[in-house]
Amino acid sequence: MKLPRDLSGDQLAKALQTLGYTVDHQTGSHIRLTTQEKGEHHLTIPNHKPIKVGTLSAILRDIENHFNLTREELLERVFS
Repeated sequence: MKLPRDLSGDQLAKALQTLGYTVDHQTGSHIRLTTQEKGEHHLTIPNHKPIKVGTLSAILRDIENHFNLTREELLERVFS
């Protein structure tokens, strides 16, 4: 599965709810997400339309490391 190219920060935040992430707070154009699954983990994502591919890739890599998932497993869980 390929990375989505037209994903906004709000859409990503909603998609990450499947992994237990909730919006902690927002400062300006950045959204802070937190999950308690598999230990506490925080993410900060830009609320841009669309999120740049490199930025999205870095965010997903951070999530992959926390949940010990491959890119394909993560994309299946979040975007399907």
